[in-house]
Amino acid sequence: MLSKLRNQKGFTLVEILVVVIIVAILAAIAVPRYLRYVERSRSTEAQSAIATIRKAYDVQVQTTGNTDGFSLEQAQREAKLGNSTLKNWKFEVVGNPPTKFIATSTQEFAGGEGKQVWYDQNEAKYHGYGIDNWTNPETGGTETD
Repeated sequence: MLSKLRNQKGFTLVEILVVVIIVAILAAIAVPRYLRYVERSRSTEAQSAIATIRKAYDVQVQTTGNTDGFSLEQAQREAKLGNSTLKNWKFEVVGNPPTKFIATSTQEFAGGEGKQVWYDQNEAKYHGYGIDNWTNPETGGTETD
């Protein structure tokens, strides 16, 4: 009878637990990296849209010398933003001439509503969702500041 038990093939409970623990550790490392990658990829849509809106404003300044009377709606039309982009993001331009271009996600956005990506004209740099920890375009700080 004892020899019968020793000849059985299979895994012990300890071996199975070791495998489960290893898989859990790998998942704990991989999932946050994957989520960060997804955030970055989602924010690139806003960054691309902001870049084309900025170019529309630049063309306006080069053509007329200022941005007086040039609306965000005109810039969006000239930028030829797609319906998907306009559905996912709401845009805002701060200042005349513009100093900040802000994109805020809508409820249609897969990453959630209220995420912000902005371009600071003075720094020539993007900030916000999927880029860095900054969450407030007005102060340039995080919610915990």
